Amino acid sequence: MTEAADPTATHAAAKLAAARARLILDKPFLGALVLRLPLVAAGAWCRTTATDARKLYYCPDWIAGLSAAEVQFALAHEALHCALGHFARRGHRVQRLWDLACDFAINPLLLDEGLKPPLGTQVLSLYRGMAAEEIYPCLDDSLDQETLDDHAWDGDDGGQGDGQGGNGEGGGGATAQKVGAGDTAIESAATPPPPLSAREKEELQQQWQRHLAAAAQRARESGKLSAILARLTDATLAPQVSWRAALAQYLSQAARDDYSWARPSRRSGESSGDALLPSLRSHSGDIVVALDTSGSISDADLAAFIGELNALKGTLPVRISLLACDAALAPDAPWVCEPWQELRLPRRFEGGGDTSFAPVFDWIARAPAQPDALVYFTDAEGDFPKLAPAYPVLWLVKGKAPVPWGRRIQLN
Repeated sequence: MTEAADPTATHAAAKLAAARARLILDKPFLGALVLRLPLVAAGAWCRTTATDARKLYYCPDWIAGLSAAEVQFALAHEALHCALGHFARRGHRVQRLWDLACDFAINPLLLDEGLKPPLGTQVLSLYRGMAAEEIYPCLDDSLDQETLDDHAWDGDDGGQGDGQGGNGEGGGGATAQKVGAGDTAIESAATPPPPLSAREKEELQQQWQRHLAAAAQRARESGKLSAILARLTDATLAPQVSWRAALAQYLSQAARDDYSWARPSRRSGESSGDALLPSLRSHSGDIVVALDTSGSISDADLAAFIGELNALKGTLPVRISLLACDAALAPDAPWVCEPWQELRLPRRFEGGGDTSFAPVFDWIARAPAQPDALVYFTDAEGDFPKLAPAYPVLWLVKGKAPVPWGRRIQLN
C-alpha cells in the first residue's frame, strides 16, 4: 500500500517547480544555473534552504510559507553561491563571517534583478557591487545577523572538510520518496551532507565556471542578460593573474643581463684581433613605485606590498624610486632604494581625501631618464592623465575601478 503524500511537501515541491520554470522564462541566466542543482527535501537540520554546491536542499515547511516571487529569490540565491564559487573561496577566514559576507554580496544583486527577498533576508546597499572578499574585512565579530540559508559545503575545520561520502549520490542519508506533483520522485535528506574536501571544491569550482559561462551565453543570445550580471560573469570568468607573478615579470625584464656585440676600445687592451666576441653587460633595472595614500589603502596593505617587493628584489638587481601620492606628491618623496638595500616605508602615511595620479607622471616626466616601468598600488579611484606614457605601467588595483590604459592586475 502506498503511503499518502505529505500535503506540505507536495505543496512545496509544486512551488519550487513553478518558481524554477518562471526563472527560466523571465531570468534565463539565473534559471539555467538553478537547473544545475537537483532539489532535495531536507530534514530538521535545514532551516530554509541550503546547498553543498552539488544539490539544493530545502525545508518544505519554509518553502510552503513563501510567495512564488520569494521562492524564486531563494532558488537564485543558492545558484549564485555555487556559480560564484563561494564554497571554494573561504580559505582560513572565520566561517560565520564568511557566510555573511557571501550573503551580503549576493542579495543586492538579486534585488537589482527585480527579485523579492523573503522576510529576514539581509540586504545592505552599503555592500552593493562588492565581492565577498571585500565585504569580509568590514564585518565585526559582534554581528548577530544570520544568513538566509545554510552553507552546507563547509565544516568547522577551516574549510578543509574530508568530503567522505560527498560523492553527489545523495550524501547525508538521502532517500527517494513520492511527493505528488506529477508523481515525480524527489530526494529527501534527513541529515546534512558531509563537508567538501579541498579536491572536491576545486573540481566543483571548475564545473560551475563552465555552467556560468554557458548560462551567460544563452541569456545573451536571448537578450535577457542584464548589464549587472554580464559584468559579474566577466569578472568571475576572467583569468586570475597573480600580481606577484606579473610584478616579478616586470622586474626581471627591467633587471636583465645582456650581451653586447660592440667592438671594444683599442685603448682598453681587450682587442682580440679581427674576432668580434660578445661581452656580458649587466643592467640594473630602474623602477618607480607609487603608493596611493588617499586613505582607502590600509597600512597592512602597504606593508604586505613592500614585503613582496623586497622578496622579489632580493633575487634581481633593481633600483626603486618610491613615491607617495594622494592629490599631490608627498613633499619628502622620492625615496631611493639601491639594488643592495632593503626597501622600507620611510614613514607612516596619513590618508588624504581626493586622489590624482597626474603628479606621479609629472614627476617622472621631469626626471633625467624614464624608468623601465611604473608600478602603481592603488584603488584606481581618481583622476588619470589623458595620455599613456611611453614606459610600461602596471596598476595593482584594490577594488573594482577600471583604468584607462596600462596593465591592470586585480588585488583581493
